[in-house]
This record gives sequence, C-alpha cells and structure tokens, in this order.
Amino acid sequence: MAKSTLSFTIIILLTIVTVLSLQVNGLGGKVGGKQKITDVKSNKEVQDLGRYCVEQYNMKQSKHNGAKNLMFSRVVDAEEQVVSGIKYYLKIDVANPEGVPQIFDAIVVVKPWAKTKEILTFNPSPTN
Repeated sequence: MAKSTLSFTIIILLTIVTVLSLQVNGLGGKVGGKQKITDVKSNKEVQDLGRYCVEQYNMKQSKHNGAKNLMFSRVVDAEEQVVSGIKYYLKIDVANPEGVPQIFDAIVVVKPWAKTKEILTFNPSPTN
C-alpha cells in the first residue's frame, strides 16, 4: 500500500512539473510576462484607462501649480502583465496645452476585485 501511494505521489508531482514547465517555456503563455495587447484602438478598457491617466495627471498638476491641461487623444500601444492585479504599460498620445502632439508612457495597476486603479508612472516618453 505504501508503494502505490508513493507511485501516485510521484506521478502527481511529475504532472505538476510538466504543466508548470510548459507555462514557463511559453507553450501555455509566459507566467508573469508582459503580453502585447493587439486590439488597442478598439479596446474600450485600454482607451478608458489611458483617458483616466491623463485626467488624474491634469488634476494633480492643477492642484500643485495651476498648469494647463493635457488633452487625451488615444492609447497607441499597450501591454499587460498579470501581477497582483493587472499591470498595464501604455503609450498615450496627448496634445500639450499648445496643441503639440506628445507621447506619454504610463504604468497602471488595476485590481478589479478591489475596484482600484493605481498609476505608478506617467511621464513624457523618451521616444518623443
């Protein structure tokens, strides 16, 4: 009886290791890795998240120094990563107060179960 229990345990462990290795090696998706969002232009959630970032930035700027607002245009590129929530890496097209187009990079963590959004970074892109 002990021998069959040991064999069963070994089979279960090998199965778990196999499944995990498939995940890590990319056959089932990279665990914790960034994934490109392919439908950025038509993805309402991603576009709303970009708009949210610009709105929050504008509120923060106006409280601190009365700066003029950026105008949201669209999210042009996005990636997501599963963490403790979903971390989004966004490239957001905005117009500065003079109307000049500019790209901003934003990193935002969304925790749907807690109904929270946390902007980690929102800065002009170095690729401008």
